[in-house]
Amino acid sequence: MKDALKAEGFGVLTEIDVRRTLKEKIDAEMEPYSILGACNPQLAHRALTTEPEIGLLLPCNVVVRAEGGGSCVEIADPKVMLGIVSNDALDAIADEAKQRLERALAALTA
Repeated sequence: MKDALKAEGFGVLTEIDVRRTLKEKIDAEMEPYSILGACNPQLAHRALTTEPEIGLLLPCNVVVRAEGGGSCVEIADPKVMLGIVSNDALDAIADEAKQRLERALAALTA
């Protein structure tokens, strides 16, 4: 997934191994589950310039988790996330982020 994100201009700022964390903190067992904090610097800059408090909703989250015998990858919809602030000037940024993330997701099955 990281390569697909990189091809769309995103870097991974954070990687949370939820499985390991829950095992360490509460001794819980679960299937592999990771949360990637993906950031496209150009889009992030445009969003932060438009609405400085948008940082509360960044970066874009991507979940990679075990499902059956394979993996499931899911993305948080940037339009929904940025829509929380009700600033129409963010619409084009959210649209572009969503398109790029969807292309990265589609590249996994190509």
